[in-house]
Amino acid sequence: MTLPTIFDLCVPRDDVLKGTLLDNDFAAKLSHVLSKRASPDYGDPSRFFANTFPTEGLKELLSNICGRLSGRGGAVSAVFRLDTSFGGGKTHGLIALVHAARSAAEVANIAEFVSPELLPTGHIRIAAFDGEDADPANGRPMGDGIRAHTPWGEIAYQLAGKAGYEIVRRSDEERIAPGADTIAELFGTDPVLIVLDEMSDYLRRVQHMEGRDQLTAFLKALFTAAEGSPRAAVVYTLALRNDGKGIDAFAEENEFIAKSMEELESVSGRKAANLNPTKDDETASVIRRRLFASIDDERAEEVIQAYHALWVRAGDKLPEFAKRSSTVDDFRRAYPFHPDVLNTLTDKTATLTNFQRVRGMLRILARTVGDVWAHRPKDASAIHLHHIDLGVELTRREFTTRLQQGAFIPAINNDIAGSGGKNALAQDLDDKNFKGLLPYASYVARTAFLHTLAFNNDLKGAHPDHLRFSIMGPEAEADFVDDARTKFRQDSAYLDDRPGAPMRFTAEANLTQIIAREERNVEAGEARPELDDRIRQIFGGSTFDLVMNPGMPGDIPDDLADGKPRLAVMSYDVFGVGANIAAVPDLIVKLYERKGSEGSGLRALRNNLVFLLPDESQIVDMKRAVARLIALRTLKAPDRLKDLSEHQRQKVIELQSRSEHSVAVTIQQCFRHILYPSRNGIGDGTVTLAHAVIDIQNASEKPGAGQLQVSRQLRLQNKLRDATDEPDSPSYIRDRTPLKKGQITAQALRDEFRRDPALPILLSDDVFVKAVRKGVEEGTYIYQREGLLAGPGDPIPSIVIDEQSVISTMDFAKAKGLWPRHASAAKKQEPDEVVHGPGPGGFGGPGGGGVPDPEGEDVDEDDDDEIGENVKRFVFEGILKEALRRVFEAAKAAKIDRIDKVVVRVFEHGDAFKLIPVAGSIAGAKKTISLSGEFETTDGSTMEFEFKGSSAEASSVREYFERQFKAASEATLNASLGFDFEPALSLDGDATEKFIEKLTRFASATAYVEAIAEVK
Repeated sequence: MTLPTIFDLCVPRDDVLKGTLLDNDFAAKLSHVLSKRASPDYGDPSRFFANTFPTEGLKELLSNICGRLSGRGGAVSAVFRLDTSFGGGKTHGLIALVHAARSAAEVANIAEFVSPELLPTGHIRIAAFDGEDADPANGRPMGDGIRAHTPWGEIAYQLAGKAGYEIVRRSDEERIAPGADTIAELFGTDPVLIVLDEMSDYLRRVQHMEGRDQLTAFLKALFTAAEGSPRAAVVYTLALRNDGKGIDAFAEENEFIAKSMEELESVSGRKAANLNPTKDDETASVIRRRLFASIDDERAEEVIQAYHALWVRAGDKLPEFAKRSSTVDDFRRAYPFHPDVLNTLTDKTATLTNFQRVRGMLRILARTVGDVWAHRPKDASAIHLHHIDLGVELTRREFTTRLQQGAFIPAINNDIAGSGGKNALAQDLDDKNFKGLLPYASYVARTAFLHTLAFNNDLKGAHPDHLRFSIMGPEAEADFVDDARTKFRQDSAYLDDRPGAPMRFTAEANLTQIIAREERNVEAGEARPELDDRIRQIFGGSTFDLVMNPGMPGDIPDDLADGKPRLAVMSYDVFGVGANIAAVPDLIVKLYERKGSEGSGLRALRNNLVFLLPDESQIVDMKRAVARLIALRTLKAPDRLKDLSEHQRQKVIELQSRSEHSVAVTIQQCFRHILYPSRNGIGDGTVTLAHAVIDIQNASEKPGAGQLQVSRQLRLQNKLRDATDEPDSPSYIRDRTPLKKGQITAQALRDEFRRDPALPILLSDDVFVKAVRKGVEEGTYIYQREGLLAGPGDPIPSIVIDEQSVISTMDFAKAKGLWPRHASAAKKQEPDEVVHGPGPGGFGGPGGGGVPDPEGEDVDEDDDDEIGENVKRFVFEGILKEALRRVFEAAKAAKIDRIDKVVVRVFEHGDAFKLIPVAGSIAGAKKTISLSGEFETTDGSTMEFEFKGSSAEASSVREYFERQFKAASEATLNASLGFDFEPALSLDGDATEKFIEKLTRFASATAYVEAIAEVK
């Protein structure tokens, strides 16, 4: 069953909803009521009593005085004193008294307040003195050209008009109190009600005019005259606490009047009756009556019990008083207001000098009710402190202007509710952490602020358990409150930052603000070297060779160096990428594919290079963390530390230490994006770089060990191997590398792992050695070195990675008679060709490209092509265009003038499918296309195939295989394109260049190129 909200159970008064309650409605003046200048809420008796709750004190006041005036009440005293706290309802009580005496018959619900039998009948003479309106020096205009300077002058005119004033004129003008008989003369025979309000204000005005003694004399005479008139009553007010101490700005004057009255009572033996129109426990009822036209208290009990159950369940997280039955009773009396609302306003806010308890609460809560009904928050099972929204300008002014708490304006604007379109801290935290939830950070900030407003420092603020109690409800969870409190306290610029202090605001900036100011003073030129050094420290290590902020291909060497792969950390001032990279950035492409200062050469060791890029969303946080580190280091200097308080000094030292850790964490959280070599490149796949992202949580572990996080992520992508890992299968290595041609040196094969993006990156030669051993043991490889031959079943020798060690496939070894050993003894023949390692310049340099400079070799036989004797063959492996040029150049250097045949072998299916239609366009040659391979569909079906035929026939099957390969989960393809030139291709002129241009116009594959020439 859904819990009813305040919108279901309560109906606010129209003027509350419309916001038409005026400030002067809450600051009622007795003089305005008497002169009929008051607003309808106070001037209209029926409306006034409809909005007023009949407190016990108010009923007692009306019964006593109405009974005195009517002669039927049996009142024991003619003098009544109203003792209330500031704003506690005394003026409201006096207005009720005037209406009851003057117009009770017009009020439909008067019986709620006083028995109709006690109401006076006939004419009642009423006179009131309001010290706030007094003008002792100039005289207050009364009418008929008369200006009264004293209380007795004003009362005389109000009781008997001009003639009455003439009786006391000299007393008024000379500020000398009249006697009791003179005052009695003014009373006449009609019932008389004399009301004295704010006498303390009058005393302050006449403090240099000897007015105190005369006021005392007047009061003695007035009380004596009233006691002598059976139907006369005098009511005066004092703002005193229960202990007799004044609590407002006129405390001294109130205490003087109280002492004077005690002396008078002692001398006369007559004692004034003390009344309190609004007791503290009736405040809630007064407010409910004024703000709401109706409240369904019967159904509200369901809500109250739901809260009670919540408090019981969360008892260990709440203050002790939350478990008491009295708290439930408080809620019942205050509903729809949460009990902490009225308790905070009465116990804390009311201690401020200028806060009028009932009036002030009514103003604040009337605005809050109007705002809540306008915005209808989803957690409105009750109205909490946090619904008092300081973002509403009129509500804000209640505290900053009326309560004179303007010193907190910076705290409100910065931390709680921004102005001028700028968010405060709490609002930013809500947007970042609680979107779609309640605005927990704003709730925490508002509640803490309202708990801050107290006169006594011990009352200021709220501890975590009290904060939970104030905010928790059926829709608001304690865990979110705690989370918001922690985040808010961490970043607030105005919370009290002393150890053990409750959550409360200060007018002065706290250490957070001091640090923030110092952060703003950190220049970018100071922060950048610090940040670069930290990045270098974090991503340096023994796993990768670190390259910082490369901008040109020449910044990243294309050599083996000490054998470690290279990690290129890109500049945060140049790069910033998101979670999804659609294509490899142009600069990365250039760095990855080219080498040398001008970028003129092709990078050979592409599988030896990993890029690390910053996350664009984390760059600002990383820079801020470094600025904070520098700021804290500055504040920690002795000459700055001495300016801070002791607790702030300790905090700076602690924060500076923690900031070292924080910088490391933010750097690793920023540099999360890895681009690593892979045959499945991002984007259109033309650049063989894949994208991986280091998880934020993983990035936060072991701050300072950046290479560890990179290694871990590459392992997850199955890209990295070290000495502890198992190698790839020997057959995969065979089929993926030039070893599939039959034979290769150990050094060349090891270096393939630095060249081919489809292969894993090897951090150690040990894993490579394990792969060779495994291949020998399984019978996939034969290992040879300086007369040593090892195959399956042999003791495995120590595998040496150099140019003298040769690895052959078993098929090749058998074909060449190398294995079994007896065959090799009978047929001592060297292999056709051994692929060697890099030349002096490394792969891609002079003599580079994966094989040495092409050299012509005599060919006795060729199983595939049946080439006869007197044949020279030239080979090169690399980017297709370069490989073609290199073999043609080598042929010319060998004094060959014509090429009879060119064979191009490619190993990526995408390259092969691009070249097939291109091959068909080559004129002057017979084209033979050989395709073999296998693929596995997503459903697990497999297919193996072999094709050899013309380019036209290959084109007809190309479209089918291309579709299958794109959709396949696994696929391998071996492709060979043969060109038999008829007549032979001349090496003079531009024929070779035209051939190269036509073949490579639409494809830039990595290929193995073989050019064959028949020597005449």
